[in-house]
Amino acid sequence: MNRMFNPAHPGEILREFIPEGMSVTECASRLGVSRVALSRILNKKSGISAEMAIRIGLLTGTTPESWLDNQLRWELFQTQGQARPEISPLTRVS
Repeated sequence: MNRMFNPAHPGEILREFIPEGMSVTECASRLGVSRVALSRILNKKSGISAEMAIRIGLLTGTTPESWLDNQLRWELFQTQGQARPEISPLTRVS
């Protein structure tokens, strides 16, 4: 199995974009979201949605796809060590 490295949570990456001295409240206001919503992302308590990826992309001058890709990589890494359910694969009928 190809194991990927432990990717950073999108909130960790976003923290690097926030200028020193800017409050979470101000950043949340610029994003048009509540301080609580942004704080949950920054503290890795919540992931980002497509809508939030668009907002963050506009705020940081990056693409929403890059934020969603990072979210997906982080989620997949988090589930790698979990037990997999036994699922019978579908067979293709010709």
